[in-house]
Amino acid sequence: MSCFKAYDIRGVWGRDLTAETAYCVGRCLPALLGATRVLVGRDARLSSPAMFAALTRGLTEAGASVDDMGLCTTPAVYYCTAEYGYDASVMITASHNAKEYNGLKISRRGALPVGEDSGLRELEAVTQRPLPPAAAVPGELRPVEYLDAYAAYHRAHLGPLEGLRVVVDCSNGMAGLLARRIFGDAQVTYLYENPDGSFPNHPPNPLLPEAAVPLQRAVREQGADIGVLFDGDADRAAFTDGSGRFIRPDMLTGILAEHYLEQEPGAPVLCDIRTSRGVTEHIARLGGVPHLWKVGHAFAKVKLRELKAIVGGELAGHYYFREFHHCDSALLCADIVLTRLAAAKRAGKTFADLLAPIDVYANSGECNYVTERKDEAIAALRAWVERQPAPPQRFLDFDGIRCDWPDWWFNLRKSNTEPYLRLILEARDASLLAEKKALLERLLNPFLMEPTA
Repeated sequence: MSCFKAYDIRGVWGRDLTAETAYCVGRCLPALLGATRVLVGRDARLSSPAMFAALTRGLTEAGASVDDMGLCTTPAVYYCTAEYGYDASVMITASHNAKEYNGLKISRRGALPVGEDSGLRELEAVTQRPLPPAAAVPGELRPVEYLDAYAAYHRAHLGPLEGLRVVVDCSNGMAGLLARRIFGDAQVTYLYENPDGSFPNHPPNPLLPEAAVPLQRAVREQGADIGVLFDGDADRAAFTDGSGRFIRPDMLTGILAEHYLEQEPGAPVLCDIRTSRGVTEHIARLGGVPHLWKVGHAFAKVKLRELKAIVGGELAGHYYFREFHHCDSALLCADIVLTRLAAAKRAGKTFADLLAPIDVYANSGECNYVTERKDEAIAALRAWVERQPAPPQRFLDFDGIRCDWPDWWFNLRKSNTEPYLRLILEARDASLLAEKKALLERLLNPFLMEPTA
């Protein structure tokens, strides 16, 4: 399987992705992007030093000057790419994947993502050909220090947290470099703060139930008001309320929309195609204009610019900000959520109170089904929809299909990287949700390698 995915380059180190791959990417990338000045950062995975050495050797042999950020978060690389005018950047990370994985997230000038439809296909093709001659004069590699200024940027977006009790789980990832510098020590407890690319305490994926267990336990034991859980490279965040209840990440898009729509009434807000109707209805009540779009940062960042949207969010815990060069930042999301919750607590409200107007429907969460017949399965459900006597009020087909009826909706889409179909549905109550989920699973069963009961 190719390590060139829809949104980035990623795979098991030494099997799907090797030092030779990283070197070839480095040799080809400057010419492809017209880049003479490239910023490179990396996470603490055990394979990252080898990946960095191979990548930067290729970049400098191609004639590019390379600035080395060292260990950092992925959003810090995005921010500095745009803020300091780099032609391109590469973050060495596999984000939320397990320790044996690594990868490359590539951006061009302005922190625009290089995805499947915006350069990755071409990059994969040129790396399979004989490499071009090395530059007559190689580029230089030099260290740069941006994290102090980056931490100051976040502190400027954080309001007073007095009286708020917070637990922050850094997942032994890159958030540990910055969280204490931003949120401080007063009434904040930190879990797994030291970066460790072997991820010894729990997986670096905040959406896995087992990853949230230590945070949930600490929130309950300490009587905290909120828990924050970052992924391995700090581009995703998840939250718990004061009871330790895990909050589905699309709910936070509604909280962020409140913050930004107070500043710019009527602005567009970007949501992915899986977003709860409770979120989009909340945005509309606030006077905003919700827009649904494809899943994935390479698509979201471009659409955010196109719509001139003020903020956006995804079910996976990515949150995008116009003011953050249209990129995602888990730390900026936390800045805003903690600030708003602290103000709400001073008014006698809890995190659950803030979420109550948004989290109003029964939701399945995203369910995965193993199949190699993804396109056939989606076509079969589409044909079923077309046969219904009451057609959906809304039909979207830019990322699988989403069909909305007055009292329920579903989205069925295929994974871009794995042999999975991903289904999510929502209904007015739990009984209707169970009924519709059973119906859709019966329709999907003929196409699945592991049929449902």
